Amino acid sequence: MTKALHIVGGGMAGSEAAWAAANMGVPVVLHEMRPKVATFAHRTSDFAEMVCSNSFRSDDDERNAVGLLHWEMRTAGGLVMRTAQKHRLPAGGALAVDRDPFAAEVTAHLKAHPLISTSYEEVTELPSDGNWIIATGPLTSSALAESIRSATGAEALAFFDAIAPIVYAESIDMNVVWRQSRYDKGETEEEQKAYLNCPMTKEQYEAFIDALLAAEKTEFHEGETAGYFDGCLPVEVMAERGRETLRFGPMKPVGLTNAHQPDVKPYAVVQLRRDNALGTLYNIVGFQTKMKYGAQTAVFKTIPGLENASFARLGGIHRNTFINSPTLLDSQMRLKSRPHIRFAGQITGVEGYVESAAMGLLAGRMAASEILGQPIAPPPPETAMGALVTHITGGAEAKTFQPMNVNFGLFPPIDAKGGRRGRKDRYKAYTDRAKEAFTEWLS
Repeated sequence: MTKALHIVGGGMAGSEAAWAAANMGVPVVLHEMRPKVATFAHRTSDFAEMVCSNSFRSDDDERNAVGLLHWEMRTAGGLVMRTAQKHRLPAGGALAVDRDPFAAEVTAHLKAHPLISTSYEEVTELPSDGNWIIATGPLTSSALAESIRSATGAEALAFFDAIAPIVYAESIDMNVVWRQSRYDKGETEEEQKAYLNCPMTKEQYEAFIDALLAAEKTEFHEGETAGYFDGCLPVEVMAERGRETLRFGPMKPVGLTNAHQPDVKPYAVVQLRRDNALGTLYNIVGFQTKMKYGAQTAVFKTIPGLENASFARLGGIHRNTFINSPTLLDSQMRLKSRPHIRFAGQITGVEGYVESAAMGLLAGRMAASEILGQPIAPPPPETAMGALVTHITGGAEAKTFQPMNVNFGLFPPIDAKGGRRGRKDRYKAYTDRAKEAFTEWLS
């Protein structure tokens, strides 16, 4: 009888790993501590619950590294991308989903698979034998985190991640706010009007920055440091880096025309993205925060169109844990000191839902192949998955290792003979090369 693969953590990585391994004929036991042991951020006991944003980011597989990763996961038969497509919401060029039915369907598929069983007991120690994947994500329980530190002889690294608030659509003033995706992106009218836009004058923007800087913030515990991941900075931390930072970041006014005042160019714009299929909830894009709840309500209600906003969820902040993968993992994502254990997902130092799920898919295929006696090599570094796994298992500088999103800077350079290529042409060359290499690797 084929040996079982044990996977700890039912998030994006664990769910994808379980699906990949089971579909290769390997029995899987998926361990998830929720709902018996809760976390700060989760609301349900479903697998693949989307905690922060409801977006898988760009779906452009020709000129975007994230979109390319979407393509590779779909091509490899991944569960996350297939389910995301079914529960897709209008979001311009991004892949956003109705998060609750998305997680419910992923859970249903995993529980219905004849080779997948589930255990809802907390795993508190690294196992001494068997075949395991640790995919507990950034909210790894303190007991298991301590076991990892003890086994590796290395301190687990940590950074702080913040959650953006969600607003009830009915409380948004549509006499001020208008619907438009930046640069009218999207193939349908619904996609081209996927975002709500709140315009600000220069005076309103300056007052908003003042309020952000003065707002009461969450304090860190003794010994903690604010090692934020740059791709998910709290909005007030961005403001602290310069008064114009937000206006060139999530509040940039480019590619937008105020439908109520077409001749007046906004100085800054706050965007909201639909968070559910009913269109009753919107999240404030890029507005993750560590402000205290009272301060959030006061500050965010100064945004034009949100003066009477009612919040379904306010923002929050939590500590995320990840390991120094370049030091600890081999090219098969195995713990060098205990090769029967693999790590996958955000705990390895990849950042984002898509990257986490992709590393879960890869770990599941690698583990299943090894159990079946047919080990496989990692994907070529020219592919998105290959570039990520190469980065976390040796390509990154261990001394300065920080969470990383997939990006073309992780790929081997494209030969640009014949003169300097335009950016769009170069990105298309990256994706064309990657698709060919990934297809060959899969076969």
